[in-house]
Amino acid sequence: MVNLGIYEKALPKQVGVEQHLKLAAEAGFDFYELSIDETDERIARLDWSIDQIQLINQAQLETGIPIQSMCLSAHRRFPFGSLNPETRHEAMTIMRKAIHLAQKLGIRVMQLAGYDVYYETKSDETKKLFIEGLREALNIASKKQVILAIEIMDDPFMSSISKYMAIQDELRHPLLKVYPDIGNLSAWPENHIKKEIECGRQEIVAVHLKDTLAVTSTFKGQFKNVPFGKGCVDFIKAFQYLEGINYQGPFLIEMWSENAEDPMKEVKNAKTFILNQLEKSGAYQHE
Repeated sequence: MVNLGIYEKALPKQVGVEQHLKLAAEAGFDFYELSIDETDERIARLDWSIDQIQLINQAQLETGIPIQSMCLSAHRRFPFGSLNPETRHEAMTIMRKAIHLAQKLGIRVMQLAGYDVYYETKSDETKKLFIEGLREALNIASKKQVILAIEIMDDPFMSSISKYMAIQDELRHPLLKVYPDIGNLSAWPENHIKKEIECGRQEIVAVHLKDTLAVTSTFKGQFKNVPFGKGCVDFIKAFQYLEGINYQGPFLIEMWSENAEDPMKEVKNAKTFILNQLEKSGAYQHE
């Protein structure tokens, strides 16, 4: 079967990463994705002590669940493309610390939010600054051999793999890759999913799985908290298209059920749905 992981924010928030890894193992997942989001609470993880890191590494070994990737969405609050130099400085500080933490935890892929800016007005200058910041981040990541993978977003700045490819064409860096979110990719009506997947065949290092509601002329779309099977995503075709390019990388179920009444029930239901869609697709059965 496929290599299937679970996102931290799907699991109960009141327990720590070590317990999350145990829960992921009990639920039959293959790996876990850590969140460093824009909250002070999760940004503070970038300063975890050696003792805390050792406890988490021990839990990875004991459970058999690696922290294979990091969702670094703190840059939504502190973007590379900000016109404020202090914000850009903080963005790079976060980047350095995150790469350092990734190396200590054995994280291979760091997913970057594809925003030039989020809370500021976009312009040619914010795009230019984003690319400059990304270039410097890649120089730092190269020293630690950490892959930086840009997520396809809920934002027109990075709403397709084609838009990622334009940035890769400019930077031409071997450690810059793309981390498409099938939900986000499907929500933008201008995207032809098969063509988008095919154009990124040499760049895709991981895939997020979630459902979304499509953007229309009168609706801005819904990119979070859409129950699986209730949105616009054709998972069956997506799996077929991915197998068609011989994609053999990991899939990650992305959910925000950490504060739900019974997060593990929701996680198990989502896993059942995804495995059912995989079976119906006929993809990856040779494994």
